[in-house]
Amino acid sequence: MTQKKRQPHIAIPREQLTEFCRRNQIRWLALFGSVLRDDFGPDSDVDVLVEFDPEARVTMFTLSRLQRELEDIFARPVDFVLKDGLKRRIRDSVLASAQVIYAN
Repeated sequence: MTQKKRQPHIAIPREQLTEFCRRNQIRWLALFGSVLRDDFGPDSDVDVLVEFDPEARVTMFTLSRLQRELEDIFARPVDFVLKDGLKRRIRDSVLASAQVIYAN
């Protein structure tokens, strides 16, 4: 069964996200989870999946800062997930349903 791509239930500030990704050496950013489903509500967070450029130096401090920046951009809580950190048992379904917002 193929999953139909859904449009996000929030406004996507594409220019702001493009600048964010370029500045932070993010090569790929996608949304997944409830933001693309009908169960998204006012208290829902935004699930963001990212992949960094190979030369990017990413620390826990960096990840925390990027999560806060995305929370400011989306004006709601963000669950920040590294593409390489996806658990094997959910990886295929998450990637199949993800809506790519930025790819370089």
